[in-house]
Amino acid sequence: MKRINTIIMGAAGRDFHNFNVMYRSNELYDVLAFTATQIPDIEGRVYPPELAGDLYPDGIPIHDESKLESLIKELDITEVVFSYSDISHEDVMHKASKVIAAGAHFKVLGGGPTMIKSTKPVISVCAVRTGCGKSQTTRHVAEILKNSGKKVAAIRHPMPYGDLAKQAVQRFATLDDLKKHDCTIEEMEEYEPHISTGTIVYAGVDYEAIVREAEKEADIILWDGGNNDMPFYKSDLLIVVTDPHRPGHELAYYPGETNLLLADVVVINKIDTADPESIDEVRWNIREANPDAKIVDCASPIKVEDPSLIFGKKALVVEDGPTLTHGEMSYGAGMVAAEKFGASEVVDPRPYLTGRLQETFDHYPDIGTLLPAMGYGGEQIKDLETTIAKTDCDVVIIGTPIDLRRIIDIKQPSVRVAYSLQEIGKPTLTDMLKTYF
Repeated sequence: MKRINTIIMGAAGRDFHNFNVMYRSNELYDVLAFTATQIPDIEGRVYPPELAGDLYPDGIPIHDESKLESLIKELDITEVVFSYSDISHEDVMHKASKVIAAGAHFKVLGGGPTMIKSTKPVISVCAVRTGCGKSQTTRHVAEILKNSGKKVAAIRHPMPYGDLAKQAVQRFATLDDLKKHDCTIEEMEEYEPHISTGTIVYAGVDYEAIVREAEKEADIILWDGGNNDMPFYKSDLLIVVTDPHRPGHELAYYPGETNLLLADVVVINKIDTADPESIDEVRWNIREANPDAKIVDCASPIKVEDPSLIFGKKALVVEDGPTLTHGEMSYGAGMVAAEKFGASEVVDPRPYLTGRLQETFDHYPDIGTLLPAMGYGGEQIKDLETTIAKTDCDVVIIGTPIDLRRIIDIKQPSVRVAYSLQEIGKPTLTDMLKTYF
């Protein structure tokens, strides 16, 4: 029987996972290409034969998504499988319309068949959008579990930007491991905060192999979801974070709405800084969509190294890259600190942009006067360092999850800002986790 010619649309994460669990050994399908978007420099590479399996001895080419319609015709594609996240329902269907018009089926895989079963309890923390505050929530959950005496292994949503074959299974226990695995800024932002608090982190490409390694040293697996994607593992408890600064987004993005519908616990975060009307809207939407979910109210207070460096100063605010780009947030911890501690001005970095940072602003024109810490490779990291050095400012406010000063040389005075998670009222996450103590 002729195999079904297939393309998987992705962004170097969910696409590879879907392939591994649904297509790698499936003789009914012939995956002829991946397409890539959201993440720079993924296209032009090959999903390696070491990971692709016996049916794909030459690996699978990765093309830019802009070539999708021509690839459908050139490769005689029957099915296109949509496999990435943090995209509006409207945009998903625009992409579906193009695929269908080009002559192929448009397919979205179900959650259950793509979730791997662990031998250990799995607690998952996901979100309805990038930038909701999932990272501080995950760290908070890890601390609750560790304080109860449990050994926790955090498994992070994939960010495979380097040598995919070497990244099949990665373990991070010390900061030296970040250098060993040649991590990008984006990877360090997710791994380093866990490592700094004594939580071992696993990541990579092959999530069946990853969880089997993590099970050897953990009592509980903590899925640290990214990019508002669904969990890769069957969850015994699914915690989903929402953001009242973007009310309505919890119902309008894929697969964020799916996460909301699946959630056992929904965190309404940032209630200390959001409008009461927006909080009420999110709370109503949660109750309408998933009336059985428990709701936990939380704030995300900031911690600033030295607020005196900010008052009355012209500040360049550097924020987490994905939060400002496809997360569509107009501010982060750095901007909160600039406003709270009296910066005289937030300096617009756009006149000083260097190299590929200009491409980022061209692609995401609504970023505004903030500087996203783009660092998917050495060239972008150097462009970030040069842009900061050229910017006419009195202080650099670092609102990224890691201390950028460890990665790049910042010549101006600088101050770091970080989020934590503060639970408000009852029930609490501790209450939700008692079953696993």
